[in-house]
Amino acid sequence: MTIAKADFIEGIAKGMAVLESFDTERQRLNATLAAERAGLTRAAARRHLLTLAHLGYLETDGSYFWMAPKVLRFSGSYLASSRLPRALQPTLNRLAAQTGESFSAVVLDGEEVVIVARSGSYGTPTRVLAYGLHLGARLPAHATSTGRVLLAAMASTQLTQWLKGRHLARLTPQTVTQARGLRTLIARTRKDDYCFASEEHELGVQALAVPLRDMQGHTVAALNVVLSGTRYQEEALQREMLPLLFEAAREVRSLL
Repeated sequence: MTIAKADFIEGIAKGMAVLESFDTERQRLNATLAAERAGLTRAAARRHLLTLAHLGYLETDGSYFWMAPKVLRFSGSYLASSRLPRALQPTLNRLAAQTGESFSAVVLDGEEVVIVARSGSYGTPTRVLAYGLHLGARLPAHATSTGRVLLAAMASTQLTQWLKGRHLARLTPQTVTQARGLRTLIARTRKDDYCFASEEHELGVQALAVPLRDMQGHTVAALNVVLSGTRYQEEALQREMLPLLFEAAREVRSLL
């Protein structure tokens, strides 16, 4: 979204940049680290950290700051008010009960995908992955099945812009880190209308994803199943899981 310069509140943007500088790699930040990550001066970062702590969004020991439970108000409000998670939850739960596996609905946000809905636990619990599979978890788009499904929905010019100057981090020996190779995989995903990713985000983890489209044919999210432990062949997953995912996508289309 583009707005007029007069409508842009720089203070809010800087405060959000400081808040977004916390992640799984850096859970505690001091003013110097926050300044580096948010692109601010140390003095400005310190003022924003103190303000956020005063408002209850951060906690501090006087030197370092970390997120407080109050930040969950944002995600809680989204999950309570957004149509997408509410529309998909019954279908995700049904798939999990039917198969004993874990299913998620994911959207694209910049260079990452974000889990906005997840199935309940049925059968043998799936082990916790390194980056987590909880609601709100953010995963690198280039190394995930859902990310490639969502990137495949982009126009060629959009994809080129998304790839421009982007560093594709290597997470495992199987991760595709070259733009040309990723383009090839995205083209295959667009042709097949699904994506299979094996041990690219984490060793021992495989995933199969399909697009979720609305009635106008626009891809609004991706649906995937994540399997860990036993190594599956793509052909076996095509046979056993892909029909379930496609049927679920058709089932929820009128709700999106």
